[in-house]
Amino acid sequence: MSTPLLEVRDLRKTYGERVVLDGLDLSVGAHEVVCLIGASGSGKSTLLRCVNLLESVDDGQVLLDGAEITDPRADPRDVRREIGVVFQAYNLFPHLTALDNCTLAPVRVHGVPRAEAVERARGLLDRFGLSAQADVHPDRLSGGQQQRVALVRALCTQPRLLLLDEITAALDPELVGDVLDLVRAEAEAGMTMLIATHEMAFAREVATRVAYLHRGRVLEQGPPAQVLSDPREEATRRFLRRVLPERPPSAPE
Repeated sequence: MSTPLLEVRDLRKTYGERVVLDGLDLSVGAHEVVCLIGASGSGKSTLLRCVNLLESVDDGQVLLDGAEITDPRADPRDVRREIGVVFQAYNLFPHLTALDNCTLAPVRVHGVPRAEAVERARGLLDRFGLSAQADVHPDRLSGGQQQRVALVRALCTQPRLLLLDEITAALDPELVGDVLDLVRAEAEAGMTMLIATHEMAFAREVATRVAYLHRGRVLEQGPPAQVLSDPREEATRRFLRRVLPERPPSAPE
C-alpha cells in the first residue's frame, strides 16, 4: 500500500479545558479530495490549522508524505511550501494588487524569479476569469473575486496539498457556485484537497471521500453516496437531518 500524502494520527488539541480534537485519525491519498463535514465546533477548522502548523498540537502526529511535520525540528516554512490554504476570510494584502498578492509568496518564500511568478499568476488569473482584475486592489473587487484571487494565490505556490476552510461561507449565495466550480475543476485536474465545507451537494459531487467530524473525532467516513445518503452512525443521521433539505413525499402510486 502506498504512503498517504497526508496522515493524521491520534491528534489532540485543547484550548484551556475545551477539547477540540480528541484523538483524531485521518489520511488523504495523493489526488484524493476529502470533504470534512460536521457541526460548528466539531474541529474541522482546527484540524486544517494544525495540518498547516498554524496551531501547535498537544499530542499526536501529522505526516506529509511519510515525514512528521509536527516534529519540533521541522521548519514550518518548509512545510508551508508544500501546503496551500484558503480560509473563508480572504486575507488578501490590501496595499497590493491582485497580481502582487499572487506573486508575493512564490518570489519571497519560494525564490521563483519574478518574471516566472508573474507569468504563472497571470495564467491562473486568466483561467479563473480575473485577467481584467490583475492590477486592481482588493477593496475594488467583489467578494467572489477576492475569494477567487485567494484561490489563485494558493495555487501559485504549486502546492502538493490544498486546504480549503469553508471558503464560501462569507459569500453571497449567487457567488457560491462560481467559486465551487473552480474548486471542482482543480479536483478534476488531480489536486489533492482537504476541504471543510457546509455545502453537502458540493461534497457529494466532488469528494472521493467524506469524513464526518463529531466531538473532535472522525466518527464516520466513506464514499459520499454512503455517508450522505446511508450513514451508519446515528449522530451522522441527526446532523444530516438538520442540514439537508427534506425530500418531498413520494406521490401515491
